[in-house]
Amino acid sequence: MSTEPLRIGILLPTREQAINGAYAAAPLLDFARQAEALGFDSLWAGDSLTARPRLDPLVVLSAAAAATERISVGTAALTPALRHPLIGANMIASLSHVAADRLILGLGSGFPMPETEEEFASVGASFQGRVGRLDEITALWRTAWRSGEEGEPDEFQGRFWQAEHLDRLPSPAVAGGPPLWLAGSDTPKVLARAATRYDGWLPFLPDVEAYGRACRRIAELAEEAGRGAGAVTPALYATITVNSDESAARAELEHYISHYYGRSLDQMRTIQAYAWGSAEKCAEWLGEYVRAGARHLVVRIGSLDPEPQLKEIAEVLLPAVRALGPTVGSTQS
Repeated sequence: MSTEPLRIGILLPTREQAINGAYAAAPLLDFARQAEALGFDSLWAGDSLTARPRLDPLVVLSAAAAATERISVGTAALTPALRHPLIGANMIASLSHVAADRLILGLGSGFPMPETEEEFASVGASFQGRVGRLDEITALWRTAWRSGEEGEPDEFQGRFWQAEHLDRLPSPAVAGGPPLWLAGSDTPKVLARAATRYDGWLPFLPDVEAYGRACRRIAELAEEAGRGAGAVTPALYATITVNSDESAARAELEHYISHYYGRSLDQMRTIQAYAWGSAEKCAEWLGEYVRAGARHLVVRIGSLDPEPQLKEIAEVLLPAVRALGPTVGSTQS
């Protein structure tokens, strides 16, 4: 079980802007500053080009990091395959010079939906073999980010990608680059990859007991690999809709999910973690994951107008959940 302090983050409403047809930077930066002032530990942004469109997370997080001082910023989750690996490496290194040690990258290989397959095709990326490609892109990135250091290689020879002169790319602000978290499920292969290749595990598992088993397994595998049982941060991507009227909360969440995914809440809750109702009830639900081992919660507000819920979540949910484990100020995970 990880002994890391408990941290709680909030998702920036970039997708919600897209659904509402109201793209604008100013409200996102206001949201970021408010989240920092209210005591959240981290800010997150999702990534999609055509499947579930929104503003680019690396651009948005660069602005959010510049507009704040201490809150961490991260992707939940970035799809590296949508960008050429060298462009991705360069953009992330550039972002790290704005965010410094406040940057975390949650990474996904691509949500298995027809829309995602179409999205990959639109940029000439292969949907087949996307898991192996993700692991190879992250290996290339890490090679690039270390290539300027003495004795480190400046070329990469992989199955899918080959690159030379990596030392010509900008080095990130933090040696070796930011922490890379694997956004995935709890299959044996995912857990093995998280334990041996990544710095964190970011699932949205709806089953708390399965989450706890997976946390323990990752710790075992990381220790077996010589990385140490606490090498991988156990995180959770969770969606909540806060309203003391439980039926109203569910109706708002249903409305949100239908617009976000084009699917029903009943369909999505079999694969993703959702809760609705009072802030106290949602805190109790999240607390179960904390007791199961979660050390960094990424909270998405299940509403197309999330800002009104932000203050109540901060004032009621944050202290209730934090009371379950040791916390520190908003610092790098």
